[in-house]
Amino acid sequence: MDILRPTLIRIGGRVYRKNFIQEQVYQQEEDEDFYAGPGDCTDEPCDAFVVEETEKGFQCRVEVPSPLYKYIIGKKGETKKRLETETRTSISIPKPGVEGEIVITGQHRSGVISARTRIDVLLDSFRKKQPFTHFLSFPLNQPAIQEKFLQFKEEVLEKCSKDHGVSSSLFQNPAKLHLTLGTLVLLNEQEIQKACDFLQRCKEDFVDHIAGGKPLTVEVAGVEYMNDDPATMDVLYAKVHMKDGSDRLQVIADQLVERFVASGLMLKEWDRVKLHATVMNTLFRKDPSAEERNNVMTGKSSFKERESFNGRNILKLFENFYFGEVQLDSVRLSQRFSSDASGYYATSGQLTFS
Repeated sequence: MDILRPTLIRIGGRVYRKNFIQEQVYQQEEDEDFYAGPGDCTDEPCDAFVVEETEKGFQCRVEVPSPLYKYIIGKKGETKKRLETETRTSISIPKPGVEGEIVITGQHRSGVISARTRIDVLLDSFRKKQPFTHFLSFPLNQPAIQEKFLQFKEEVLEKCSKDHGVSSSLFQNPAKLHLTLGTLVLLNEQEIQKACDFLQRCKEDFVDHIAGGKPLTVEVAGVEYMNDDPATMDVLYAKVHMKDGSDRLQVIADQLVERFVASGLMLKEWDRVKLHATVMNTLFRKDPSAEERNNVMTGKSSFKERESFNGRNILKLFENFYFGEVQLDSVRLSQRFSSDASGYYATSGQLTFS
């Protein structure tokens, strides 16, 4: 074909040149289904996890909390069978309720890696759907704060009880007043211990330096609401700030969450932690033990069922209510739906400032 006079093709009222393309022929490589040779990792990084070579091939071990076994097994074992068939591996899972390791074995390294990758994706997906079990918190339940909170509750009910939706059932349990930093899904003792150890590492890495080995003096003063319309409130919270005007409390909270997210122990919800002490919440109306998550993912059905309250008068009358001064001396790994002897959430682990 003369490249200066290419063939013209008319398509849909337009004229196109037909260019000559030299097709290159490549030698067909032998391929065993989607697997490469035993030493290859297909498109997975070889060092993503440990794959051991054995006499019969390769194996990989993965620690999985027993509550998640069912998602790997699937209905009537279908998920496990499909994984084994498609990756040409054998997957050994401990008995239900028995903590242990899932062991993946196969003749080809690439197959074992593929199975492990798929299991990781499955686990990550289902872990995100689990309700949170623990949360990092600053306790605010010192006696003086509790006393002022009860005064706030009494005065609100005295002056605003006729406002739509306002009732005593909306108020936080004074023994459980706290600041939430972030939520975690910890499904067995090993994961709880891992979170406790990581909390101590954070203390050594940066918290001691920021706190200076002393409790943080914080003032709890003023109230604010979460949503856009004060006439339809769901959450009213008390504001907190460092008495010395510094941002050390915010810095510690942000860095803790950043580290926990990076470790995979916590999901990222916001760019910065919103430090707030919930004093009224419509979730408490039906469930006094409820704790709100930091985002609106907390039980979508709960939000549909929530009856908002008119908080305009509360804001007007108590906008600058002073709850008091508190010495924050620890970050707790708190267990959801629990209580200790003081009435606060049971503590699985803690980081102390002094």
